[in-house]
Amino acid sequence: MQLNKLVAFYKAMGDPTRIRIVRLLAGGPLHGQAIAGKLGLTPPTITHHLKKLRDVHVVFERRDKNTIYFYLNEKVLGQQAKALTQLAERQGEELDEMDNATNQERQKVISNFFTTEGKLKNIPAQRKKKLFVFEHIVKGLKKGVKYEEKEINEYIKKFHEDYATIRREFIINHYMYRENATYELNPEEMWAKP
Repeated sequence: MQLNKLVAFYKAMGDPTRIRIVRLLAGGPLHGQAIAGKLGLTPPTITHHLKKLRDVHVVFERRDKNTIYFYLNEKVLGQQAKALTQLAERQGEELDEMDNATNQERQKVISNFFTTEGKLKNIPAQRKKKLFVFEHIVKGLKKGVKYEEKEINEYIKKFHEDYATIRREFIINHYMYRENATYELNPEEMWAKP
């Protein structure tokens, strides 16, 4: 199942009126007037929603003389639910693989930009590498501790002499926040992502 088809399906289903139409059609085929009456909506509104559902093959229609009946395509609903489940299962595997690749890349950047004594040779120009470096530095700070600016400067100087630039980058990339010259680590979820 292609990802764009899955996205189109869930976009179409992301409307309360369309979900109500699907629920109605689960009880059997109905014509547009009947759907409009049961939902208390105008026929043009129902026509609009049915078109969206037809576009993703959730409903199909059959003509009986002058009346068009809409049927629920339960097979498509089942396929889409299954596709999302399979995607979620594969996603976990792919994320693990991506995490391993990212960790290897991170380790390579750390070994390239830091001396064996732990000093930063230079601040990388590439954003991703820069974030790996800053994350490595900031990991030595304690969560929940408020640091005075002088303490942060001294800490950064252990790694690199340009403490002002690195301190500024800590704020810009949301590793820390500053209030009245006091610095504190943000939760990792807020940190800029490489």
